[in-house]
Amino acid sequence: MDNKILGLHHITAIAGNAKENLNFYTQVLGLRLVKKTVNFDDPGTYHFYYGNEEGAPGTILTFFPWQGIPKGRTGAGMATEIAYSVPEGSLDLWRERLSRYQVETGDVVERFGEQYLPFTDPDGLNLSLIEPKSPDSRKGYTTPAIAQNVATKGFYNTTLTLNRLEPTAKILTDIFGYQQTEQEGNRYRFVTNTVSEANIIDILLDESAKPGYNAGGTNHHIAFRVKDDQVQMSFREKILNAGHQITPKIDRDYFYSLYFREPGGVLFEIATDNPGFTVDEPLAELGTALKLPKQYEPSRSEIEKILPVLK
Repeated sequence: MDNKILGLHHITAIAGNAKENLNFYTQVLGLRLVKKTVNFDDPGTYHFYYGNEEGAPGTILTFFPWQGIPKGRTGAGMATEIAYSVPEGSLDLWRERLSRYQVETGDVVERFGEQYLPFTDPDGLNLSLIEPKSPDSRKGYTTPAIAQNVATKGFYNTTLTLNRLEPTAKILTDIFGYQQTEQEGNRYRFVTNTVSEANIIDILLDESAKPGYNAGGTNHHIAFRVKDDQVQMSFREKILNAGHQITPKIDRDYFYSLYFREPGGVLFEIATDNPGFTVDEPLAELGTALKLPKQYEPSRSEIEKILPVLK
């Protein structure tokens, strides 16, 4: 199992207003801000990481909140929905809670025999809450307002919208070890059995879908999880041997990354468990201080002056 893809590691999306994004994910959804840092390529922009208490792989949603960015458009060649697992019987409580915060939700509907509640964040990012058929053993992050019987447990799955099924399916099955398990209409479900949670990718096949436009309210990339960078580099060889371009290993301080664009256009990342989010601050203090990539530490005072005010 150690030398395989272990489901989803994290998902990264684009937001507009940093303070609004922070308030929504911590105050409304009750996620923990586990890391507050900056974009490696644009240190004047925050990079927020939200997840469970320890920031476990499979729970981490990250954002680049670019102030004033125009609204994007979901479409072919991108991840178009993120679904969180929630406890059985909690969807009505969530619908009431979201309504109190003026968050518009869709009707609860059934997909592959499971109930899900769709809604969007302040930038229009497509989210949903799902009550899984199989119990989710993960412990949710609780707050004074969100108890364990309601708290999100982490990712259930993500949906990719594509014009063609086979090229992307081949990456998932032949290289990543997923299996197609179900189909409902034009939705195809792929599952890996290496882990029991955050292990599902849905492909929504839409041959006429226009390409998405990556800006506010859209997903930038999805990251698949591996144990460490030794396993990661073995996957790099597999991807190169299959004829795809892929980056060298990149140190992201909390994990190592490889990036490649799969044939359908979605930006895929392979990210490691090591070294983790406690490498530069203890568990109890995760997300409380601004952590900068090493190359930007000498410019801390200048960077702090241009970052948006959060309080």
